[in-house]
Parts: sequence; C-alpha cells; structure tokens
Amino acid sequence: MLRISVRSLASLECVSSENCNIATLTDSLFQQKPDIRTRVDILCKEGKVKEAISLLHVVDSSHFGTDSSNIYDRLFQGCIVKKSLADGKRLHVHIIKTGFSPGVILRNRMLDMYAKCGSVENARQMFDKMPVRFVSSWNTMITGYAKWGKLKDARELFDKMPERDSISWNVMIAGYAGDGEWGQAQKLFGQMHSENIEMNEFTFGSVLSVCANTRDLMLGNQIHVHVIKTELQSSVIVGSALLDTYAKSGCTEDARHVFDKMPERNLVSWTAMISGYAQNGYSEEALNVFCQMLGVEVKPNEFTFASVLNSCATLPAPEAGKQVHVHVIRNGFEFNIFVGSALLDMYAKCGSIKRARLVFDQMPMRDDVLWNAMIVGYAQNGDGEETLRLFKQMLQEGVKPDHITFIGVLSACSHTGLIEEGYSYFDSMSRDYCITPRADHYACMIDLVGRAGLLDLAEDLINKMPIEPDAIVWSALLGACRIHGNIELGKRAAEGLFKLEPLNVVTHILLSNIYAAAGRWDEAAKIRKSMKERGVKKKPGCSWIEVKGRVHAFVVEDRSHPKTEEIYFTLDRLAAQMKDAGYVPDTNFVLHDVEEEQKEHMLCYHSEKLALAFGIISTPPETTIRIVKNLRVCGDCHAAIKFISKIVKREIIIRDASRFHHFKDCHCSCRDYW
Repeated sequence: MLRISVRSLASLECVSSENCNIATLTDSLFQQKPDIRTRVDILCKEGKVKEAISLLHVVDSSHFGTDSSNIYDRLFQGCIVKKSLADGKRLHVHIIKTGFSPGVILRNRMLDMYAKCGSVENARQMFDKMPVRFVSSWNTMITGYAKWGKLKDARELFDKMPERDSISWNVMIAGYAGDGEWGQAQKLFGQMHSENIEMNEFTFGSVLSVCANTRDLMLGNQIHVHVIKTELQSSVIVGSALLDTYAKSGCTEDARHVFDKMPERNLVSWTAMISGYAQNGYSEEALNVFCQMLGVEVKPNEFTFASVLNSCATLPAPEAGKQVHVHVIRNGFEFNIFVGSALLDMYAKCGSIKRARLVFDQMPMRDDVLWNAMIVGYAQNGDGEETLRLFKQMLQEGVKPDHITFIGVLSACSHTGLIEEGYSYFDSMSRDYCITPRADHYACMIDLVGRAGLLDLAEDLINKMPIEPDAIVWSALLGACRIHGNIELGKRAAEGLFKLEPLNVVTHILLSNIYAAAGRWDEAAKIRKSMKERGVKKKPGCSWIEVKGRVHAFVVEDRSHPKTEEIYFTLDRLAAQMKDAGYVPDTNFVLHDVEEEQKEHMLCYHSEKLALAFGIISTPPETTIRIVKNLRVCGDCHAAIKFISKIVKREIIIRDASRFHHFKDCHCSCRDYW
C-alpha cells in the first residue's frame, strides 16, 4: 500500500454524493451496460476526466475486477492530457482510500502525471518511496526535472542511475540543449559516443540544435556523417535539425540540399528553411518556399509568419506582405502578439506607417516589444512628433521603457532636429528609469548635435563617454563631418574607426568624399589607392522597387532592364520639367574631378532615379511608389525627387541606409534634415 498521506496530497473532499449531472450520466451509461473500462474510455476520449473519476465513487470497486490497473492507468493518462494536477491528486486519493496497491507500471504512470503536470515535488516523493524502480522510472523523474528547468537535480539523479538506456542520455542532452547549456550538452554527447551508447534520431536532433545555436559547423558536419552511417537521414526530426544547423551557420545551399532530399517534411522543416533564407538575406527565396508550403497545405505557425514577414520587410515587398497578412488572419494569428509585432514591423519598414498603426491599435494586448516596434517605426519614417506622443502614451499606460525604446525616441529627436528634447530624454534614462546609456544612445546624441552642425559638442560628448566609443559612435561623428565638411575632425573620427575596423569600406569612402567635396583631390585619390592596395572594395549603390509582386533592382547608369529605353526617356522628360520648375542640379555631390557638364550628366542616372522612373511607367497614376536603396540618398537625388513628386502628383517613399523619406508635393518628411 502507498505510504503517502492523503493530507499531504490535498485536502480534497471525497465525492460520496455527486450532483444530478453525474448521476444522470452514470444512469445513462448503466442503461447501455458497457463495462466500467469502456465507460471510462468514453469519458476520457470526450475530455471529461473529472466526470470519469467521479464515476469511480458511484460504481462499486468490485466492478473493476482485474481491470483496476488499466482503468486507473487510463484515468491518469486523461489527467496528463488535460494537464489537470487537481484531478490527478483526486484520483490518487481515491486509490489510497480503496486500499488498492498499484504495480510498477501504474506507479510509473502516477509519477509521470505529477512530473508532467508540474508537481515535481510530489513526483520525487513518489519516486523515493517506490519499492521497485525500472529504468523507465528514473527516466520519468529525470524528464520531469529537465522539463521544469531543474537540471542540477536531473543530473544528480542521472549520475546515480544503476543503469542507463539511450532515453536517459537523450533526456539529459535535450535538457541541457533546451536550457542553453550548450557546452554540457556537447560534453554529454561526447561521453555517450565514447561509451558506445546507441544513438537515435532524438539524440542527433538534440545535439544538432546545439550546433545550430552555437554555429558549430564542424561538429554539425561530423554528426551529418554519423547520421548517414546510421541511415537516419530520412528522419524528419534529424533532417529538420540538420538544415537548421546549416542555415544558422550561413550555409543556405547545404540547408536547401538537405531540405530537398527529405522524403517527408513537417511544419518544423518548412519553417526552418524559410527562417534560414530570411536570416541570411535571401528574402525572395524565403517567400518562394512559403508559397510552396501553402501549396502542399502545411499550415504555418507564428514562427513561420514572423520569418516570412521579416523577408517582406527586408525586400521590401508590401504587396507580398499584404498577402501574407491575409493568411495570418485566415489562420487565426492576427491577435498573436509575436505575429502582430512582425506585421507592424513589416508595414513600418515598407513605409506603410498608417497600416502599421492600424495593426498596433487592433492588438488586444501590447507588450514592450510591440510598443517599441511602433515607436521605432515612427522614428524611422520621420514622424518625430508622433514618436514622442506615442512614447508619452506608453508611459501613461504603465509600460516601462527599455534601451530600445530610447533608441527610437532619440533617433526621432535626431531626425527632426529636436536638440533640447533629445538631451532631456537622454538625461532621463538614468535619472528616471535606471537605464545606463549604451553606445547606441550616445551615437544618437552625437548624430543629433552633429547634424545640427554642433561638431565641437559632438566631439566633447565622445570624450566624456564613460565607455569606449564603438564603430557606431565614430561613424555618427564621421557622417556629421561629411555633411558639414569638417576635414580635421573627420580625420580624427576616421582614425578612431580604422582602429576598430581597418577594412570597413564605409570609413574609406566617407573620408575620401570629405576630401573630394573640399576639392582636395590628391588626398581623396590617396584614400582610394589605399583601398585598392588593401583589397577594400566599395559596395555599389543599388535601388529596388516592387511592381506586381516582382522586385526589380537598378544600379547607377543601369541599362540591363528590358524597359531601359522607356526609363531613360522618362527621366530625360522629367529633367526638363524639373528645370522649368526651378530645379538646379547640385554638382557638389559628384565626387570626381571632372567638368561641370559631365557632373550634371552623372547625376541624372543614379539608381534611385532609374527605379523611380520605372515605377512611374509601370504603375497606375496616383499610386504610391516605394523604393529601397542600400546607401544614403545623395543630396541632389533628394532635391530632384521632391520636384518629381509634385510633377507626377504621387507620394514617393524611399528607404535608404539610415531612414525613410516620404516625398509629396515637393516636400519630404525629413524636412531636408537627414
């Protein structure tokens, strides 16, 4: 007989007289005259575990016969499925009161119930008092500890096991892997291998998750060899883990090879492939795999949607994003806060800030991640006033800001030239919210004062930083020097960057451009010569535009597009109209020592202008045109696009390397401050 007191389990009332519903249910079942086991099965299958247990108090236990263990086992299984600890304890009380002595298998089931329902203490109490323990008993207890994060207790029990099977090893490795203790998981896997313990798909799945999270491609390759030797490459668990390892290590071709060879794919494998493409910058491929997934009728989950929405944001592909949004609604994830944050971020990064706000307003619950996404979205889109208004609303609703919140707030101040407000928010971080400013926050402040031409103040901020300035900080100062043509301070900023990132192409280009803008062509040439000698290559400017679900890319003076003739004709026509409206090309942005006429020609066909012309000829009138550029929009293109927006009567949204520009009626949302 079990030696666990009824009082220690729960002060539960014995159900000697049940309500009318239970009595009616019991009478109905008796009229049909099935045996007690069948009746219990019927109720458990219907999810009526409480009613099934209550049935035990109405039916005389003599009805159980030799089926007692099976009936109790079925009821405990029902408690596990329902995650009902209270019903499990109630059943345990009944067993004690009836004097029934459970065998090892039923004791294991009871132990499993306590462990899976979260009462590890009761599970350990049962385990310690078990007269006989099988390996499965030890495994159940270790699994319970691992499931609830008690890895020290799990390991202590694992080390005391008189004998272990592969499940014992797998549980510990999976526990360490799931808790982020990668080194312990790898060490245990090595020990398992050295002791010649048989490994299965669960072993490889767990250790491959370690390889994926640590980007340990060497170990991943070794395990791949073991997988082939043990003929487990057809396992969907192993295949999914393998492709995730390759994808997270940047080897998307290897990941795709594994994916294509899988005889069976589940939601995990599809999501891993989509996520792998998205994380490695292959956004179009991620969207294609998502479409294939829908084609074979695999239902996406929140992680699938988050990855594919991130791809839509990166391209950006707002039309594809809208279609994904439809699938989000169809699959019932529109109010999922994880998916909602990804949706909001996608719309914000596509320049559809109104749609982003609509998603934000429709969410029934908002966490700090959602608030931050909306605040940063407004800041990136140049709406400083709405950024600060939303920040105040966030505080009023009792949501505590974090370091990401203040990056959005300070960026908004920087992009709109709010110097006093910026200093006020910066000081409040440590004073009011106990947030120590990081390098990112100092970079925002340096950008704020630097863009306003207060370069001495920017340098003073760097000198007084309590932490070492990083590349972001020096880049902010160098960018400000580029805007205002401060050569000497620009050199000092570049020197700081060269110490941290000697091969950073942006530093070389910015310093070269500072010299070129000042007419110091010899020094500019020296920088470019140094780049060539070091093998530092400039990334070419490129602009993208989505039209009818297809993304088109352009580089400067690009003539590879099928509609090149129409594009150039449109640009030449617009150039004449712009000059009639008062536009004058700003040749200061041509950083080459050539004649003025040639400079004007070089300005005409920058990548963003080519993308814009293609958008004008390929979309209906009054349609908003959205373009992405990998570099900062040059001053001349910025001025030209303001004129074009008025001529063609369209809103033009350009996302460059630092922010969004919303052009409309010859005005830009950045107020010419970027």
